[in-house]
Amino acid sequence: MDKNALATAKQLVAQLFPDCEAALLAGSIVRGEATETSDLDLVVFYNNIMSSYRKSVMENGWPVEIFVHSLTSYQAYFDSDCQRGRPSLPNMVAEGIVLKDNRMIESIKHEARLLLQKGPAEWSAKEAEQKRYFLTDVLEDFLGCSNRAEELFIANALAEQLSEFVLRINRQWTGTSKWLVRALKRYDAEFAGRFIEAFDSYYRTAEKEEVIQLTDAVLNKHGGRVFDGFAIGKESRDQ
Repeated sequence: MDKNALATAKQLVAQLFPDCEAALLAGSIVRGEATETSDLDLVVFYNNIMSSYRKSVMENGWPVEIFVHSLTSYQAYFDSDCQRGRPSLPNMVAEGIVLKDNRMIESIKHEARLLLQKGPAEWSAKEAEQKRYFLTDVLEDFLGCSNRAEELFIANALAEQLSEFVLRINRQWTGTSKWLVRALKRYDAEFAGRFIEAFDSYYRTAEKEEVIQLTDAVLNKHGGRVFDGFAIGKESRDQ
């Protein structure tokens, strides 16, 4: 743990949030994964504020992201994160180092740990079908595209949708950017390796076959590509 980072976090809490009920330091610095561009994540709890908010500051050379919540507002964010499958706030709370505590932070940490263990909200059969349809659609675009510039962006969309589909269909947490590949590796390191190899090969050689085979292999486990008969909403006609 970087002592300068910890001292900076404590200093900021004392200066900006002296009356807060609790404060945590989270992020890559806590996990021992910090890079030269890493920031500090502060989660601050107040007994009574009008609304939660987020702000960014620079302190002692550190970029700091601050997330301020009341003792009830954080629960709506926990619920929202579970619904979208990206446990940003629960992760920060569960892993966070306590900077200040008026005897209430352990119960919030316990809530966060339980949510993380439970996993995200399960997709309904209809949601799973919709996701399979959208994944099929972007795969077909990828197959049919002959414009390299457009193809690159389609491949990006395909990678994101495919990884999300694999994780969420198996009730695993997902994420964005670096968190997505980390989530894949945690869930299935072998599949993550094939995923990375397939897309890396495509970006280097423009050969699509590995990506297509990988995507079809995932879809085939859940009914294959879907188009004919798919519908969103209820069809109605004038009588």
